[in-house]
Amino acid sequence: MSKFSKKIRYVLIVLFISIMAYSKPIIYVNQVGFDPKSPKIAIIGYPTDLGEGKTFDIIDTKTQKTVFTAFVGKAQNVEDWKLGEKFYQADFTSFEKPGNYKISFKIADQIYTSASFSIEENILAKRTISAIVHYYNKQRANTPEELEADKNMLLYGSAKKVDVHGGWCDASGDVSKYFSHLAYANFVSPQQTPLVTWSLINTSETLSKQLVQWKIKDSLDSEALWGADYMMRCLSDEDYFYMIVFSYFDKNPSARRIVGLKANSVTTDEYQSAFREGAGMAIASLARISQWKKSGDFTSKQYLDGAKRAYAHLLINNTKYDDDGKENIIDDYCALMAATELWIAANDTFYKDEARKWAHKLENRMTDKGWFVSNDSNRPFWHAADAGLPIVALTRYLKKENDSNEIKTAKNVIKKALEYNLAVTNNVENPFGYARQSFLFNNKVQDGFFIPHDNETGWWWQGENARLASLATAAAEGAKVISVQNNGSKKNPLDLYASQQLSWILGCNPYSVCFLYQFGETNVPYMHSNYGHGSEKGGISNGITGKEGNADGSGIDFKMDVEGNDEWRWTEQWIPHSAWFLQAITALASK
Repeated sequence: MSKFSKKIRYVLIVLFISIMAYSKPIIYVNQVGFDPKSPKIAIIGYPTDLGEGKTFDIIDTKTQKTVFTAFVGKAQNVEDWKLGEKFYQADFTSFEKPGNYKISFKIADQIYTSASFSIEENILAKRTISAIVHYYNKQRANTPEELEADKNMLLYGSAKKVDVHGGWCDASGDVSKYFSHLAYANFVSPQQTPLVTWSLINTSETLSKQLVQWKIKDSLDSEALWGADYMMRCLSDEDYFYMIVFSYFDKNPSARRIVGLKANSVTTDEYQSAFREGAGMAIASLARISQWKKSGDFTSKQYLDGAKRAYAHLLINNTKYDDDGKENIIDDYCALMAATELWIAANDTFYKDEARKWAHKLENRMTDKGWFVSNDSNRPFWHAADAGLPIVALTRYLKKENDSNEIKTAKNVIKKALEYNLAVTNNVENPFGYARQSFLFNNKVQDGFFIPHDNETGWWWQGENARLASLATAAAEGAKVISVQNNGSKKNPLDLYASQQLSWILGCNPYSVCFLYQFGETNVPYMHSNYGHGSEKGGISNGITGKEGNADGSGIDFKMDVEGNDEWRWTEQWIPHSAWFLQAITALASK
């Protein structure tokens, strides 16, 4: 046999082996677990048609016995992702027995099994809240280097120094502290430190009895007060909040400054926070925690007085701090949160009127299609982290509102928004139930799975696990205030929607990665950071994106290791992810 023939034979053998290996089914499943009454769906991926009558089994991992059998669903394709697989749902919602399990699937006399998972009441809250509290505790900017620098922090372009010690490092690769970054992009500003604080407060109040039973309430409350104290230190003498303590990614702590931030780490003296730049959620957090009658480094009265001062200041100055001089939907829902919490805490008619004003602004942004318009023109509201926050703000507002007409109006907005979320998610084959959205691209409105990479920031796009958890929260909280019709024996579609977003984060995704660190069978690699910070148990990585190089965010991509240190887009932990996940599991555990 010639060398050429041998080479061809070798290539064919390798190709055959590759095809055989690739032809193995892969079972994608939430690698942590499910509540007994919740929807439970795994996905079987296979490159060809499985044919009729295929079944899957649920195996008890203790006894190794089959405890449930059902038919797999029909073949579905996700055309946009081009993964070369057909996907089949393995729906075991009706199986409710608590225990530890795996999914088993047989093809061509070979048996394949999934990662293990559990079924237990309130499993996600029970098993993960303590880890999330641990994560934030380890993210505290409290090393000697940080404390020394932050107690005497220079304002950019000034000789003035202020004490802004405390708070949390923003990400496993970034020890800066943000109320919000990307403010210059106007429509993309995420809520960061203030969102974490509000989420901790919300869980403390909503699951108070369970947290005491699980012996984690004191540590969670301590973390919430830590966040509140930091925000009080960031409240300037002029009544605005300092937006960012920036490290410049420098190992020298003396390089840190209070700054405004533009693309490519360009810093400015525009460090005053608008409602949409973290101030709205900071006011909301301080007003809400003031009711605890607990003191951190500040008293309850100081928390409430600080919230009132900051709100009054922004009513006059907010558009001065908005980078384009105009309020948009992010100002609206963040200010609604601020006014609502002040109304609840102070029970003052002024804040009632303010909350209704902001709620009406959100109402006026609702389109016939069910998506919010984010500007004064035609840009649909989409957000990589806080997509569910408009709905969550309205549901929080309804905790206080007692006027029947106002209640009806707010509920209608919530209902339309949730119906849109379901419709846009389900208008294509979407076996994983990944939350889709509408966005403006090349001046045309289109729908897609992931955010457009060509957006107002000029560079920023990353995995969207915070967005998914925020939408799960919106679905769970929204379902409590609107009437949702069940379809025969099927579960509430909002329950399914919420469940599939969290399952995606926990491993039921095309890469079988559990993004909640030190949970499940497959995690992202550890990421180091300055001052001994880095990846921690309870942190959640950014996650999966559209295909790199696709400006509209189409396709799908996830990378563990990239030349040029660009893997942060997928693997870096970020504090809003765990904050929104905490809100979602809190909403589900408080049904």
